[in-house]
This record gives sequence, C-alpha cells and structure tokens, in this order.
Amino acid sequence: MITVSNLSLGYGQRILFKDVNLKFTPGNCYGIIGANGAGKSTFLKLLSKELEYDRGEITVGAGQRIAVLRQDHFAFDEYPVIEAVIAGYPKLYTIQKERELIYSKEDFSEEDGIRVAELESEFAELGGWEAESQASQLLAGLGIEEAFQSRLVADLEESQKVRVLLAQALFGSPDILLLDEPTNGLDLESITWLEEFLINFPNTVIVVSHDRHFLNAVCTTMCDIDFGRITAYSGNYDFWYQMSRILQRQAREQQKKNEEKARELKEFIQRFASNAAKSRQATSRKKVLEKLDLENIHVTSRKFPYVGFKPDRDIGNNVLTIEHIKAFTSDESPILQDFSLTVHKGDKIAFVGTEHSAKTALFDIITGTRSAGSGVFSWGQTVSFSYFPRENGSYFDSEMSITEWLQQYSKEQDETYVRSFLGRMLFSGDEALKPVKVLSGGERVRCLLAKMMLSGANVLILDEPTNHLDLETISSLNEGLVAFPGVILFNSHDHEFVSSLANRIVEILPSGAAIDKTVSFDDYLGQAGTSRAI
Repeated sequence: MITVSNLSLGYGQRILFKDVNLKFTPGNCYGIIGANGAGKSTFLKLLSKELEYDRGEITVGAGQRIAVLRQDHFAFDEYPVIEAVIAGYPKLYTIQKERELIYSKEDFSEEDGIRVAELESEFAELGGWEAESQASQLLAGLGIEEAFQSRLVADLEESQKVRVLLAQALFGSPDILLLDEPTNGLDLESITWLEEFLINFPNTVIVVSHDRHFLNAVCTTMCDIDFGRITAYSGNYDFWYQMSRILQRQAREQQKKNEEKARELKEFIQRFASNAAKSRQATSRKKVLEKLDLENIHVTSRKFPYVGFKPDRDIGNNVLTIEHIKAFTSDESPILQDFSLTVHKGDKIAFVGTEHSAKTALFDIITGTRSAGSGVFSWGQTVSFSYFPRENGSYFDSEMSITEWLQQYSKEQDETYVRSFLGRMLFSGDEALKPVKVLSGGERVRCLLAKMMLSGANVLILDEPTNHLDLETISSLNEGLVAFPGVILFNSHDHEFVSSLANRIVEILPSGAAIDKTVSFDDYLGQAGTSRAI
C-alpha cells in the first residue's frame, strides 16, 4: 500500500499539486489522467522518490518494493537481456551476482562457505531458482523471442529495448508497480498480454497512459489531475469520462446560477445602500454576496477542441478502385504486391497489420504523393479527398503564422473567420500568431485537422492521426469521425479509435498481399488466422 498525505509541489509561481491526499491499495490498478502538462509523469516520479516534494508525506508499507518502468533505453545496454530483466529486482540481483562471484573463486575459504550458505537461503526465499524462467516468460509474452533473450540489450532494436524494460518492471511481482506509458512501442498482441497480466496482478498498479482501451481494460480507479488536485473516481476510463461530463455540466449550471444571484445582489446593494429603510437588507445581501466564492468554482482546466467534418457534397456509389498495385522500398524490396481494392460508399476502412510502411505507401499512392511501381487506381467523379500524412514536417517548414498558414486552405479568406476557426482548435489569441515552424507535434496535428475540416472533403484519409495527441483531442477527433457521413480510410495504433470507427478491416500481410473483411475490428480479432496487430 502507498499513502499520499497533504502533498504539495510548486515550481516558482506555478502550483503543480496542492494538498493531495490519496491511498493506493493492493489488488487495484489506478490510472493517472490529466491534460498535457498537468503533472502525470511528475506524480509518478514523486511516488518513486525520484523527485522531492515541497510539503506532505508519501508512505510506503514496511518492506514493500516499488518497481518503475524506466525511460532510459540505454541504461542496460551492456547487460544480457535476461540479466537486465532480473536487475529489476535489485535485492535478488545483488545476491545473485555476489553468489556467482564467490563460486567463481579458485580459493574457496571457510568464510566464503558461510557467506554463500546465507546467500543460498536468501536466493531461494526470493525465488532466485525460478528467476531466469520467469524473466524468459515475461519477455516471450511481450514479444521478445527466445533467440533474442541471450543477446546483449545493446544489440536489440529500440522497440525491443522498450519491451525489455517493461519486463524488468514486471519481474519479481513488485508490491507497487509504476508504469508511465507502458503500451508505447507494443503491438496489439503484446498489449493484450500486458492487459491480462495486470488484470491478474495481485498488488498495486499505478499507470499513466493515453491508450483508452488499455485504461478501460485494466483500471479499477481513475485519478484525475486538475487544478493541482487529484480526485479519485471508482471505475475505468469510460466511466470517468461520462461522469466528468455530468459533473462539468452541473458545475457550469451552478456557476451560472451563482453569477446570476451575484448580479441581482449587487444591483440591490447599489440601489438601496444609501436608503436608510433598506440599509439593513442591503447589508444582509452584501454578506451573502461575500460568501459566494465564484473564483473557486472550477469546471475543468481541460480543453476539448471542436472537431467536425462536413462534406460539401454527397458521395456517389463509385468511390475508389485500386487494381494490381505494386510498391517497393528504396532498396527495391516489395511492400505492396498485386494489391487490389474497391472502396464503397459508407466504408470506414481500417488498414491494420505490422507492415506500417506498406500502409503509408498505399495512402501516398492514392493521394498522388508517390508513384506506384505498377498498377492503377481511379477515384469516382463525386469524390473529393483530404489527406492526413504521418510524416508532415514539410507542411510546417515556413515562417508563416498559424493564421496565415491556415488561410492558404480556406475558401473564406477573412482573417476573423480563420481565427475563429483556429479558436475551436485551441489556438486562441496570440497562440494563432505563432510561427508554424515552432509548433509541437500535437499542435501540428491540430493544424492539419483544421485544414481537413476546411476542405469540405467527402473522403478522409488518415495515417496515424492520434500520434502526439492528448486524450481530450483524441476523444474529440474520435467523435468527429464517428459523426462524419463520408468514407474514411485510416491507420491507427489506438485500439479504441479503430474499434469505434471501422466497419471494414484490410490487413496488409508481410508478403504484400491483403486480407479484406467487412466486419468490426473486435470481431476481426476474434477470428482465427489474424496477426492481431495494428
């Protein structure tokens, strides 16, 4: 168990946390959520004692071990993979290394014999004899095949290193497990394995994640960071989301009532303060007014952009025909092999599978961004499309302000109109005057979505649109696309995003061929023979 009492932390004038009180108990998984910059990762670092707080106390149960998902992907480069995982349990790892050192001595003294006997007892008590087997099972569950487990961590790819560090955190059944974005870099099969592991984990889990499906699957409690407070809500992310909307609406209504009451009281005071007959009533109302604490009625610091796509014209039955397209990498390796597809009116197609470059190549070809090696495609006469490319840096290599940049894509050139449109996407006031070349990844995504909204297109093509986005913007984009009446062709690693949108699944296989089924994503995953990857 871990208890947080009256925790406060500030940086200069900014108060990050103020008088936070929480209790995290075994058998529960707590999801830490909040707007970008609210302090989610900082809170985990406070719990792990990596950072110091200004006031308050964090108490961990006696003898309990905290394990943390490390973010330094190079820290264990010189370790063999299995050893790096076991190093996640420092006490066991230290005993193991000392034990090995003594056994390697040529001159084995009586003192060594006594010491190694002590170590053997502790080693067995801590599960040392099962350590390598457990580490191997964790790695296999996270997609690190046995052939890679004897290598040095330095010899692994970046995505494999992420999985080794996750296995390290999970190893040895820690009493308290702190995970910051544990699904980053994982395929769907590994995420599913991790979900099952955490659902069955008997101790305390505290996790930060932008993956709504993951939060829904594993969390028993959501801890919402807002205005320096952390409020715990029983239930998963969807329950919190619906509850927060209700509470926000109630808070706004209460604030409106209080403001109306304050206005009436002020008018009465001003009218009768100098009237002797009414002065007592005016004084009484002044006291009531003083008790109305309007400044402390907080709705939320979260900002949800408005995302809505309205086609300028209805789409016809003839949308897109692709025939026998081939595409190759720069070294002439095939990534699309004789690919054919007919897109129909009403289709919301998710392109899935591990061949991410093939999905991007297909989108680039049908939007005219690159040429196919062979094959043809044709769009219907009623079609107008708008494309969200995964690699979009070239769009923002400019000295233009955000307003000037978006004006390029607007039929209505009035600056007031464009700025009001940007306001919906959370670029208000001076924010709309920032040069586009300095924008963050999330800001660039919001700009591209604004561009697509202005296009009036009836076909939307999106290649990983949820990258760099916070949960609020992902939710708004998700709702906007669900309401879109046209055709959508898209690719995303966000399970919830895919399952809520897609009515047809196209999986591009490593061979370059494809599986095409008109089913929901969850039904597709339940069918035999799929790669379970997005």
